[in-house]
Amino acid sequence: MLLITSTDTDAGKTVLTAALAAYAKKYHPHQNWGILKPIQCGPGDREFYSKLFGRSAQDINPIYLQNPLAPPIAAALAGVDIDLAVAWQALERMRKQHDFVLVEALGGLGAPITEELVVADLARDWRLPAVLVVPVKLGAIGSAVANVALAKQYSVQLRGIVLNCTQPLFTTEIANFAPAQLIQSLTSTPVLGCLPYLPDLDDLDLLAAAAADLELEILLPNLADLLRPTAPVRP
Repeated sequence: MLLITSTDTDAGKTVLTAALAAYAKKYHPHQNWGILKPIQCGPGDREFYSKLFGRSAQDINPIYLQNPLAPPIAAALAGVDIDLAVAWQALERMRKQHDFVLVEALGGLGAPITEELVVADLARDWRLPAVLVVPVKLGAIGSAVANVALAKQYSVQLRGIVLNCTQPLFTTEIANFAPAQLIQSLTSTPVLGCLPYLPDLDDLDLLAAAAADLELEILLPNLADLLRPTAPVRP
């Protein structure tokens, strides 16, 4: 399993999750994999994954709240309590039914899940190895340092960082905004690659190609052989 978390909302968790799933679908179509979005507030990810991969939105997302707000606030407005046991049971079912499961968190590591818990608590308590998505922009270095520190504080097993271009950028801009070597040096955490800006997230081939440039052996070490293409990604 792998938890895809990030520094903040709209950092690129969905892009990375979809890219890894597209890679598995393209090169190992018979491999049994799953996507779980434990909690979602407002429409978005579960509908996207359902459309792209033909999975049930209810299976992908066991806890859904209508208002696109932080879960404790959305739950309060709906007059309900967030029962994390429901999400845990969904994860356990997926764990038993699939060879690997991609778990997409909500918001960043410090995003609240309930009035007492944040995403980092969930990663630690559910013993989910994680990858941190950092958007390439001014401030990326500081965001990476702060969130890796948070991961260490909560004893989250962080496998690495993936940079993500949320807009078209030149190579020099990427190097200036989010220099991989400097981020690695400051965080003692490997940078496992950089996702390019992808204007069309419905293009499975583009998503799979983006995942192919990442260090999959570190992201999913127990499944590296399964996730290696049977033919070259590019001619």
